[in-house]
Amino acid sequence: MSRSGDLAEFVERPTDIKRLIDLMLGASPAASRLDPERIGVFGVSAGGYTALVLIGANPDWAGTSEFCQHSSLGRCEQIRRKEFPAQPVVHDPRIRAAVLADPGAVFFSGASFVAVTVPVQLWASERGNTFVTPESVAGVDRNLPAKHEYHVVPNTWHAGFALCPAFLKDDPHCKDAPGFDRATFHKEFNADVLAFFREHLINR
Repeated sequence: MSRSGDLAEFVERPTDIKRLIDLMLGASPAASRLDPERIGVFGVSAGGYTALVLIGANPDWAGTSEFCQHSSLGRCEQIRRKEFPAQPVVHDPRIRAAVLADPGAVFFSGASFVAVTVPVQLWASERGNTFVTPESVAGVDRNLPAKHEYHVVPNTWHAGFALCPAFLKDDPHCKDAPGFDRATFHKEFNADVLAFFREHLINR
């Protein structure tokens, strides 16, 4: 956790997933049962950022300055000081489809997505949070070059994409806006995600 909130984390995350795919297709005991032509990625929040990078998106660190002018996040302090990561992010062309739920998209500009060509299912909460803004996720929708799915979930905050077991019912992240039924939403959400991956990875 020593790098939590540091911009270096946003370079390391895609690298870690690429290494995981290397392992699963190589030294893993499960390798013989995996089809390298049918790899998908699912990511929420910072995981959604990670998935975007893996499928070809490139962060625009300098272009984040407008968002960071009004944010106290530690990573924004680095951006204001122009302490951008020197190491480039890695992509993985083995990934053939991606589902992104409220991705951390403030690090991307309109030109960040020109190399993204795989099918994408994009989800957005209506209200977001301090890091994942509805405007930034809508920017992903506007700038993805290929046809894709885009779903905005009414009456929900960013945390609505997380499950809330009974023992966390009093956690602030588990408090939903009126009109949003988290359990019902997740049943529909899960079904839509599975249908998307089946269409683009299994039945293609």
